[in-house]
Amino acid sequence: MENVILAVKGMSCGHCINSIKGNVGKLNGVHLVKVHLKEEKVDVSFDSKVVSLKEITDVIEEQGYDVGTE
Repeated sequence: MENVILAVKGMSCGHCINSIKGNVGKLNGVHLVKVHLKEEKVDVSFDSKVVSLKEITDVIEEQGYDVGTE
């Protein structure tokens, strides 16, 4: 199990939270997604044998957000 904190720019409301949690959370291998709107961070716990960090960041970026790692 891996844990990563992503810096995500462009989140502004509850819809952003639900969108990220819903889309990242439905990826196979993702166990937990926590979105911290004010801090502009997303915590993700995932099984790197099943899903890659790139797949996770791609899903977030496809929604129009800018992603970096901490």
